[in-house]
Amino acid sequence: MAENRRILIIQGHPDVTEDHLGHALAHAYAGAATAAGHQVRTATPAQLDFPLLRSQKEWEHGALPLALQKAQDDIAWAQHLLLFFPLWMGDMPALLKGFLEQVARPGFAFRREAGSPFGQKGLAGRSARVVVTMGMPALVYRFYFRAHSVKSLERNILGFVGISPVHETLIGQVDTLDEAGRAKWLATMARLGRTAA
Repeated sequence: MAENRRILIIQGHPDVTEDHLGHALAHAYAGAATAAGHQVRTATPAQLDFPLLRSQKEWEHGALPLALQKAQDDIAWAQHLLLFFPLWMGDMPALLKGFLEQVARPGFAFRREAGSPFGQKGLAGRSARVVVTMGMPALVYRFYFRAHSVKSLERNILGFVGISPVHETLIGQVDTLDEAGRAKWLATMARLGRTAA
């Protein structure tokens, strides 16, 4: 069994008025991880009141919104991050992108370093898994569209701040999943949760 880990689940679905498959997947992961002895915390951007960033100056020098301080503290605490979100118009929902822009600020997610265009990675030593639900077949997204938005998230956001390795779980055709298909994915999430993978 893997050593006990500190896990942060970021629930990126913007709709918290009803339960979606992404919520059930996160619950399955969290329940199994907790039962296996891992520590689990959750951040839900849709339940937080924060503005979108509107300038580079604000991102570099503005204050982190108070509503996001706990989420940023939880990212610092975590050893492993889970990001759950539905694919909307080929990308993560805007609310999740706005959340990541706010919390991944200079001085926290990375530090400027003289002579280096990349700076010092502030979140090195953490791993992540990205779990994406979508209406199209996952193989079409992966091979025809080259999973472009997930690759961008992995390389340009998570990788840029030092989070590695990053694994992905792509779940396609969610609108036509029957009970057996849903149960299979919930079992997969529980298995991953037990090992904090």
